[in-house]
Amino acid sequence: MTTARVFAVTLLAAGFSFSIGCGGGSSSSSTHTTTPPTTPANNSLTITVDAGPAGNYANGAFTSVTVCSPGTSTCQTVDGVLVDTGSSGLRILSSALTTVSLPQQKASDGNSVAECLTFLGSYTWGPVETADVEMAGEKASSVPIQVLSDTDYTAPNACTSSGFPPADTLDSLGANGILGVGLAAQDCGPSCPAGQYFECSSTTNCVSTNEALAQQVINPVALFASDNNGVIIEFPAVSGAEASVSGTMVFGIGTQSNNGLGSATIYDAPDGTLTTTFSGNAYPGSFLDTGSNGYFFLDSSLTGLADCNSSNSPGGAVPIGFYCPATTQNFTAANQGTNGTSGTISFSVASASTLFASSADTVFPTLGGPASNPPNYFDWGLPFFFGRNVYTAIENTSTPAGEGPYWAY
Repeated sequence: MTTARVFAVTLLAAGFSFSIGCGGGSSSSSTHTTTPPTTPANNSLTITVDAGPAGNYANGAFTSVTVCSPGTSTCQTVDGVLVDTGSSGLRILSSALTTVSLPQQKASDGNSVAECLTFLGSYTWGPVETADVEMAGEKASSVPIQVLSDTDYTAPNACTSSGFPPADTLDSLGANGILGVGLAAQDCGPSCPAGQYFECSSTTNCVSTNEALAQQVINPVALFASDNNGVIIEFPAVSGAEASVSGTMVFGIGTQSNNGLGSATIYDAPDGTLTTTFSGNAYPGSFLDTGSNGYFFLDSSLTGLADCNSSNSPGGAVPIGFYCPATTQNFTAANQGTNGTSGTISFSVASASTLFASSADTVFPTLGGPASNPPNYFDWGLPFFFGRNVYTAIENTSTPAGEGPYWAY
């Protein structure tokens, strides 16, 4: 496990983003007991943190998604799909779609539509195709999804010029796909930037285009007939490194007996972010993201945590992109929504080099690293979700706590 993976949300109006850097690994084993999830209901889906389909993922939450040729019973269940509350829309590797063929989305002039989703440190490229999407007992019909491929169409310079690497293969993505179940209904929205969607008149000629909301890659939960206003990610507490841990993704908020808000605190996030206060300083632009495999926050000058390097990572590859403090460090911070609600969070960060010393484990509740430039936000990655039920309410949907978007926990 040598890769730090960050699926990071940006402003709702500008779409979502993630980045893939370096680092990652596994740690010495320890003995801990994890409570298995209850039998799934018709609106709940098991998610498992393990090494993933590539066998080298740290803190990756994976599930299975069934995709069908629209209006037919020709379907394929794709395992090893990363659950990501920091993006919106379903993205599946072309190489993972082995038994089902999906129709290509066409522009009004008949050209094929493709997408380049540029993230904080990488990009995905590939055609937009249409599928019926089934998860647990839920179904979304005629969903635009992105099929990740670097061979169907040549990525234009407008896509590749970021200097970031592509994430369109199992080796580069570490998953068979990404299930984006974040705050936004679409992956781009009404203020879609130029250079995200393209019309391709041939395999080598793709030019930027505008994409209507209904044709954009869409959060499939928003298209369910019911239970379509958000998701709950439920994981048991994890006190130390483990080989794997199972949790549940529940569809809907306040729509069935198993998805009520209870005593959860609501954090309104109209632009897709909240404010984290740490050491007396406020950091707007922070977010909750199952697609990030650690706590990614600030930098070593602001946290006092040493970046991993050859001196503090002896005997193996340096896990670049993570923190390597000499001893485990304990912190507190506070999150605040635009509605004024605030709550304190206690968390710890251990040396990634120590955690990754053995290949036995893939679950790390104390994994952390510096944020991408500029380092002025908190990315509350998967470790934040251990021991919590975290609600993600989709924008412009009705819930018992009011209209989304918001997080609650």
